[in-house]
Amino acid sequence: MAHYKYTAISRDGVKIDGVIDGFNELDAASRIKESCDVILKLAEVGEKKPSFLSMEIGGNRLDGKALSVMCSQFAIILESGIPIARAVKLVAEKTANKPIRRLLETVSSDVEAGRSLSTSFNDHGSKLLPVTFMETLRAGEATGNLARSFRTMQEHYDKENKLRTKVRSAMAYPMFVLGVSVLVVIVLMVKVVPTFTGMFAEMGTALPMPTRILIAISNFFSRNILIIIAVIALLILIVKVYGSTESGRMALAKLKLKMPVIGNIEELNAASQFANTMSTMLGAGLPMTRAVSITAKVVDNYLISSQTEKLCEKLESGHALGPSMKEGTDYPDILVDMTGVGESSGEPEKTLGTIAEYYDTELEDATASVLAKIEPVLLIVIAAIAGFIVLAVFLAMFSLYGAMGA
Repeated sequence: MAHYKYTAISRDGVKIDGVIDGFNELDAASRIKESCDVILKLAEVGEKKPSFLSMEIGGNRLDGKALSVMCSQFAIILESGIPIARAVKLVAEKTANKPIRRLLETVSSDVEAGRSLSTSFNDHGSKLLPVTFMETLRAGEATGNLARSFRTMQEHYDKENKLRTKVRSAMAYPMFVLGVSVLVVIVLMVKVVPTFTGMFAEMGTALPMPTRILIAISNFFSRNILIIIAVIALLILIVKVYGSTESGRMALAKLKLKMPVIGNIEELNAASQFANTMSTMLGAGLPMTRAVSITAKVVDNYLISSQTEKLCEKLESGHALGPSMKEGTDYPDILVDMTGVGESSGEPEKTLGTIAEYYDTELEDATASVLAKIEPVLLIVIAAIAGFIVLAVFLAMFSLYGAMGA
């Protein structure tokens, strides 16, 4: 709904200034006419952009856990027989997530005015809500079972959020150690080692090879630190710009799948997304072609996403999903075979749900395995760098003491 500021003459002859909501100018005018005889002025009021100080931390980024909780609340309330308009208002009052609460308050006004729930969510929350939410909601309205649709989404987003949280938790410690290590090395090379370098230079004594290597590295970092940062920033920018092009996105997607360790995780993640989304969409009552089209938008890897989108053409031509997937060279064999089995047995939703659980477990195990191998490697590298610095400094000090004693 849009906001309209108006000036009108009431039925008592009093001039009134106010603001009213309406789907369009005609709708707003008809609402004003309910209490006023003459409309003097009517203009749409644009949304006020938030200032920097009033902006919320995190902006409008959607919290996956909050979305799962919202769907659970909708399912419980609708299953108890409460009308949809009242249900939206109740969920809005109970939601702690501010972006979702603001969205629900707007949707509540729309639904009370007679608009459908999916249309209102699409108009006001398309940038906030995932495509799977919108399509499942439409399917629920079409079948007349919104409670089941919300329950399906709650299970889907809860499972997705738990998997994402586990992966992030596993990655947190190695990333923290790596970040601190890089920072410490930079500080040592740029600030600490040059102090010893000046002291050694003043003594005028021949230094051991490890010390000379350390001094050379330190001098390189000290003199070129800004250039190094600029080069790294430029490389990141080049990759981002190249990755925004069609050929670049495809090339980077292929590269991710072919990388020794990351490639396996990328493939497992894509398979998990495919199976989970397809199972959810089919469970919501969407036809196979529409479910595949939505799944293509959800899969992160651009190559597999593109191949999934092409499946729609084959399905529309009368081909089955399993055989069509075999023509794509980047789908995991187990995913292709199990999809074909589910299709042949007439239970694709159940079969894809089972294979989704398999790939979720495989993805979690693969991520944990890689990180378990990375941690000792990081510790060895850090110990080697620290040991080399200590060795270089102490060898130089021994040389200085020897020269002083001579």
